[in-house]
Amino acid sequence: MARRDEWRPVLDAEVKRWSVLSAAQLISELPDVKVYEVEFESKHYQVEVELLENAPEYLNVAVSVDDGTLPASIVPLSYNFIRKKGDS
Repeated sequence: MARRDEWRPVLDAEVKRWSVLSAAQLISELPDVKVYEVEFESKHYQVEVELLENAPEYLNVAVSVDDGTLPASIVPLSYNFIRKKGDS
């Protein structure tokens, strides 16, 4: 399995974790880029979550995952999602 394919389940889990939060929770949790490490199937992965845009009606949030190895981690696997501010 290619390295980036190994990152996919980690990215999917982190996107699921963050995308269930309300706009207010996301704003509260993400005043700055949040960087942390997770373990999945005995391997460690680096996760970055960033509030890219705080528009009047929505938020744009990016979640990125890599395994911390160079040069592969220069371009992490990432996903953006939009959270409307009226959503609970």
